Amino acid sequence: MEDMLPFQPSRPRRNRRNAAIRGLARETRLHPEQLIYPLFCVDGAGIEDPIGTLPGMARLSEDKLLAEIERSWNLGIRNFCLFPAVEEHLKDKTASHSWADDNFYLRIARNVKERFPECSLMSDVAMDPYSSDGHDGVVTEEGRIDNEATLPILARMSVAQAQAGFDWIGPSDMMDGRIGVIREALDENGYHETGILAYTAKYASAFYGPFRDALDSAPKSGDKKTYQMDPANVAEALRELEFDEMEGADIVMVKPALAYLDVIRAVKEHTALPVAAYNVSGEYALVKAGAAAGFLDAEAGMLEVLGAIRRAGADIILTYFAPDYAAWYKAQHG
Repeated sequence: MEDMLPFQPSRPRRNRRNAAIRGLARETRLHPEQLIYPLFCVDGAGIEDPIGTLPGMARLSEDKLLAEIERSWNLGIRNFCLFPAVEEHLKDKTASHSWADDNFYLRIARNVKERFPECSLMSDVAMDPYSSDGHDGVVTEEGRIDNEATLPILARMSVAQAQAGFDWIGPSDMMDGRIGVIREALDENGYHETGILAYTAKYASAFYGPFRDALDSAPKSGDKKTYQMDPANVAEALRELEFDEMEGADIVMVKPALAYLDVIRAVKEHTALPVAAYNVSGEYALVKAGAAAGFLDAEAGMLEVLGAIRRAGADIILTYFAPDYAAWYKAQHG
């Protein structure tokens, strides 16, 4: 009969009939313990300074930061990454405040680890928060980023952060050879247990804008294209991966995430190390702004974004969505 359906013994829709069956067939899962929550800290007390371009996020003084970590901990988040918003008068061309005894960032890290000894705490290693030039490396008189002059600064910064109690050193600078130099400096100073989460493939992206607003760390001149990667390249990421593995990285990362899902997949297929991805400020802000304008559902957008990053191969995701996702997960799973 012309109206009869064709015989089809295999029907994919049978595995989509209801929520329980969809759960059985689900291929990609994400637990809050796989998330790292980035937080911005400032010196002082009682400060909760909203970041206009990053909805829901704020620059927090130590007391407010500890309260936010406690709230997140109760939701199931165990991993945190701290970024310092440094006052302009403390910045110079060599980022010397990054290892100063009175550095509030190092003090806050010590107090976080004292209050939450079981948490996993990741640092940021780069000159730009402390640099009067706003670059991740030393700027010469000719305006060039001096790779070799930058490496000992990054090493000294890393040792100071390890001493403060950070579990993971997070070199985000993209200088050549910095993983090996940092690993050697950590080991020479007795920090054999401190890990390195390397920003292996960090691209010169348009999606960093809100982050730079948060830290007031945009370059004072030029751009970062001579050290951050060209968005057109994938094979280059695998070359960076090879170097980072050889130099002693414990975890490798792709940043940003959404526009680089193919890079995440390529890196995952070429390493036995855990692979992280940074769902960066601009990616997060687009979902939040779209939801505020009524263009999409915030929760559904969050779940789709994080699911895509996980599906691409990321074992770990740095994301500002961390508390929102953890709250959703807790409501679903108890």
